[in-house]
Amino acid sequence: MTLSLATRAPERREPPARRDAAVDLARSASLVVVVLLHALMVGVAAGAAGPVLENAMEHWPGFAALSWLVQVMPLFFVLGGFSSYTQWERMRGRGAGYGEYLGARVRRLFVPAAVAFGGVAVLLSALTLAGVPESLVAVAGFRMSQPLWFLGVYVLCTVGVPPMVALHRRAPVLGLLAPVALALAVDVVRVSTGVTGVGFANLVFVWLAVQQLGFWLADGRVGALRPRTLLLVAAGAAALLAGVCATGFWSFDMLANLNPPVSALVLLGAIQLALFAIVAPALRSAATRPGVEAVVAWISARPMTVYLWHMPVLIVLAGALLVSGTTLPPILSAEWWSSRPVWFAVVLIAVAGAVAVAGRIETAPARPDTAPRVSPVAAVTGAVAGASGVVLTLVTGGSAAAWVVAAALACTAPLIMRRTSISAAVSR
Repeated sequence: MTLSLATRAPERREPPARRDAAVDLARSASLVVVVLLHALMVGVAAGAAGPVLENAMEHWPGFAALSWLVQVMPLFFVLGGFSSYTQWERMRGRGAGYGEYLGARVRRLFVPAAVAFGGVAVLLSALTLAGVPESLVAVAGFRMSQPLWFLGVYVLCTVGVPPMVALHRRAPVLGLLAPVALALAVDVVRVSTGVTGVGFANLVFVWLAVQQLGFWLADGRVGALRPRTLLLVAAGAAALLAGVCATGFWSFDMLANLNPPVSALVLLGAIQLALFAIVAPALRSAATRPGVEAVVAWISARPMTVYLWHMPVLIVLAGALLVSGTTLPPILSAEWWSSRPVWFAVVLIAVAGAVAVAGRIETAPARPDTAPRVSPVAAVTGAVAGASGVVLTLVTGGSAAAWVVAAALACTAPLIMRRTSISAAVSR
C-alpha cells in the first residue's frame, strides 16, 4: 500500500467556532516564560571600566540544558499556526478574502509596534541627553531590538497562511515535508560550506514548517491521536534531536539554534506539540478557574504589547540598578542567583504596569471604517512596510533615529490599507 503526499482526511474537519482555552493558556504561559528568560539573561554589574550590561547566560554552562525547557518559540509558532488556521477558515467562511485576512493581522501587529518603536526612540534619546555613554546606549538599543526578529518572521508566516492552508487542505503531508526538506537542505549547505549567512534562509523555511504543525493541530488530526501515541512521538523526536545534536550538526543549546534558525527547532516543535496535545484537557480545565481565566484573558488581549514592551522595561530596570548606588553582586555568583526571585517579581510587576498603560492601543476596539475590504496588494505592501521597520531595528537598533524611522514604517503599514480601503469604499 502506498501513501500519497496528497493524502487527506476522509472528511475535512471544521475548526472550532470559539477560541481554545488550552491554546490561550499555553500561549500566555509561554509569554511569561519569555519575559522571565530575558530577565534571567540581564547581567548588570559595575565593572572596572564602567557599567556592564551583558547576557549573563553566555557564561553559564548549565544554560544549554535549561534551553530545552525554556525555548518556547516553536510552541509559539505551533499555536500561532493553530490560531491563524482557525481565523482564516472562519473569515473565508464569511466570504472574506486574502486582503481582509492579512490586513486584519497587519493592523493587529503593527499598531502596537508603532507605539513601542516610538517609545524606544524616546528612551534612547533620553539616555543620550542624560549623558549615558554612547556605547552603553548602543548596547541598550541592540538588546531591545533582539527579540523583534519574532515580529518580522511572524509577519512573513502570516503572509503565507492562506496559500499554506490551501496546500494543507489538499496535501497535508506535502505541506509539512516541503518546508522541512528545504530547512534541512539549508542546514546541510551551511554546515558543509561554513557560511553562516546561508542559514538565515531558514527564517522562512523553519518557521513555515513549524506553523504547518499548528495546522495539523487545528484540523483535529493531532487531537485524534491517543496519549500513548503522542508520547511515543515526543520521545522519538526527542531521541532523534539529541542524537543529531550529539554529532555536532546542531547545537545542544536550543537558543543558539535560533540564530540562524536550524531544522532542530522543527523537531523541538513536534515534541512541544505532542506534549501540548497530551496536557490540553488538563489545561482547558485549569483555564476555567476564575483567577487563571482572568490572567489568561488579560494577557491574551494584549500579547503583542507584552512582547514589545518587556525588553524596554528590562533595560530601564537594569539602568535603574546601575544608577541606584546599590552594591551589585558578581554575575552568576551565589548571591546573584539568590537575588533572582526578587528580580523576577520586580520585572513581572513592572512589565504588567507598562502593559496596562500601553496595552490600551492593542485592546482598543476597531473603528468601523478600519475593517472594510482591503486589496491583496495593499495588504502585502503594508506587511512589507512594517517588516522593513523591524529589519531596520535589527540592523541598526543602537540608533534612536533608526527607531524613529521604524515607528514611521510601522505606522505606514495599517495606513496603507486604511487609505486603500476608504478609496475603494468611495469608488463603490
